[in-house]
Amino acid sequence: MKNRVVITGDGSISPLGFNSKSLWKNLINGQSGIDYIQQFDTENFSVKIAGEVKDFDPNDFFDSKDVKRLDRFTMFGLIAAKHAIEKSNYLSSDAGVIVGTGVGGMHTLEEEHSKYINKGQRGVSPFYVPKMIPNIAGGQIAIKNNLTGLNFSMSTACSSATDAIGMAYRLISDGHISAMICGGAEGSITPLTLSGFANMKALSKNNDNPTEASKPFDKERDGFILSEGAGMLFLENLESALNRGAEILGEIIGYGITNDAYHITQPHNDSIGAISAIEMAINEADIKVEDIDYINAHGTSTYFNDMLETQAIKNVFGNHAKDVSISSTKSMTGHLLGAAGAIEAIACINAINYNKVPPTVNYKTPDPECSLNYTPNIAIDRKVEIAMSNSFGFGGHNSVIILKKFSS
Repeated sequence: MKNRVVITGDGSISPLGFNSKSLWKNLINGQSGIDYIQQFDTENFSVKIAGEVKDFDPNDFFDSKDVKRLDRFTMFGLIAAKHAIEKSNYLSSDAGVIVGTGVGGMHTLEEEHSKYINKGQRGVSPFYVPKMIPNIAGGQIAIKNNLTGLNFSMSTACSSATDAIGMAYRLISDGHISAMICGGAEGSITPLTLSGFANMKALSKNNDNPTEASKPFDKERDGFILSEGAGMLFLENLESALNRGAEILGEIIGYGITNDAYHITQPHNDSIGAISAIEMAINEADIKVEDIDYINAHGTSTYFNDMLETQAIKNVFGNHAKDVSISSTKSMTGHLLGAAGAIEAIACINAINYNKVPPTVNYKTPDPECSLNYTPNIAIDRKVEIAMSNSFGFGGHNSVIILKKFSS
């Protein structure tokens, strides 16, 4: 007998604010978080825009010792996890942790490498490794919150956070653990990371109009927007949540994970991996495609992703594809890489609880290859009982979770 897995807490920090309330308010209002990069001088860069966490001062959240010992992505993860744990009001230490990240401590890596080049070995901080490694966000979350359950990191590129949530769901469902904090954290707006993505022609160069640069599914889309932040969910089995009288925000009912085995960056031309991941999640949820009211698309604002994701949805949903509401919240948040899926899962939770679908902003020119209902520009009121969130990553990763309004 499988355990039902419910969500009792959520937390985030993103280009749309320092908490999930701000995130949702800005999404519904169609507010973009994309602006000119402030963290470093972009004069000699072809891309000058990103989705930064605005006005972020680590000293507002951490003491001086931690500010020196924590990478930016770990700080974001700790902030989001703290919000989710506090909201859940889960007091036991037996919970586990799974944190996804695409690149880990890139700020630390670049800073310490610069020190090494200038000063040699003696210039490198002894905290370099435990500040940079991808699993350290999860380790720090466990230490700061005294969580002694299983703890590991996920790194499946832009599917990382969705896989963290999906794996936590599976572990709780199968009875291996009763509660977990899970999600993703990313702090990758750095000169090196920006250069790499820009040189592979993945990023939008619409530097003159930052807030309009991310335009998923629009015919004029020209690339994604590099972004940063963290999102975390607190999951637990239903019995645990009911026994302690927890507020239940929603339920996870399905998870699908596949790989294209096709290309290092481009999705499969026939969308076979995306199709199979969506079908796997639907089958596990034991629902019909007609039961899904809203899809938070991966929707990166790149040519191949948006076209091939549309193709996958049409293939699986058939006639219902035209009736389901779809949106890409990356049009407002940018692409948080390994944290994207958690931010988007939070958007799904709110869509379910408030019966609203956030828009895909900057949608002006329809693309014949992307011909579904992407909720253009303005949020809509719609009853949302079940939502699906898609995440697809470099390396051919395909990950899908399905969330449902809770009912006993």
